[in-house]
Amino acid sequence: MRWRKATAVLAAAFALAGCGPATGTDQAAVPGPVSAADLAKVTLKVGDQKGGVKSLLTAAGQLTGTPYRIEWSTFTSGPPLLEAASAGAIDTGRVGNTPPIFAAAAKAKIKVISASRSNVEREAVLVPSDSPLRDVASLKGKTIGVANGTSAHGQLLNTLHNHGLSTKDVKLSFLQPSEAYAAFTQHTIDAWAIWDPYTAQAQLEAHARVLADGRGASNGLGFLTASTAALADPGRNAALRDFAVRVVKAQKWADTHRAEWAQAWAKETGLKLEVAQKAVDAGRDLPVALDDSVVRSEQQLADAFTDEKTLPGKVDFAAFADRRFAADLDQARSNG
Repeated sequence: MRWRKATAVLAAAFALAGCGPATGTDQAAVPGPVSAADLAKVTLKVGDQKGGVKSLLTAAGQLTGTPYRIEWSTFTSGPPLLEAASAGAIDTGRVGNTPPIFAAAAKAKIKVISASRSNVEREAVLVPSDSPLRDVASLKGKTIGVANGTSAHGQLLNTLHNHGLSTKDVKLSFLQPSEAYAAFTQHTIDAWAIWDPYTAQAQLEAHARVLADGRGASNGLGFLTASTAALADPGRNAALRDFAVRVVKAQKWADTHRAEWAQAWAKETGLKLEVAQKAVDAGRDLPVALDDSVVRSEQQLADAFTDEKTLPGKVDFAAFADRRFAADLDQARSNG
């Protein structure tokens, strides 16, 4: 599968867009600040997954007063979103912990610019309620549905490793979530590695049973990514700084307004309200610093894929972590 504001105060605020440390090799130079007038000419192209960043920002009121235009595109999962970013079709988008690793292996022209962490218990390997499978070891030789290069792929890899198995001991059926849900309910796959809200949907609507969750198998990380071309462009770089801060604020809002977020999420996705509420109550993404511990955790996951020969060669994840917006994001996390 292919992985595919105009006042002097505002102008001063966006002058910060060119400040802050960057890290990693092949690092794009941080462009200087832009005026409010120039920022108003920017169209930021944002990739999203249904019920993702757009619905979150809308519910949190963070799309009001953006000093640039936003053009949205929807993707089925993280890998094709990053493929589009690398190709220049979009400037930014949020994905899980594994897509950036696959993108890095393919030498994609992207960086991760902010991080968040979710409840890993909502990443799961599911089986039907009537399945005879009772533990991870019993998955040997069975067919497991998973979206290639997604966070579920990484969680499955580590789940199997933790129980003495590898992906070579099972049959992987690479399916996007909607396809996998159909296959799961029709019993054409034995198990499904997936994340919320699909975990909640499968449990409530298909009575799925959790064979293993992400504890000890997933770091729960997610990333806002950006194309290197956008980061190198003064106007889009300034817009990215503002957009990343808005995402952090929206994530913090959602954690303290769970009922409102669940209602907005259900409306956007068509999910039943009880499904959205179950997923939200389990704990959604909260912003964390894109620090060395995050990079190390991602490197461990990347090395696990390399050791299994799923990826060609070693991925240097640090080369894909860009911390130019760290000071702004730290302040947003502290102030909400």
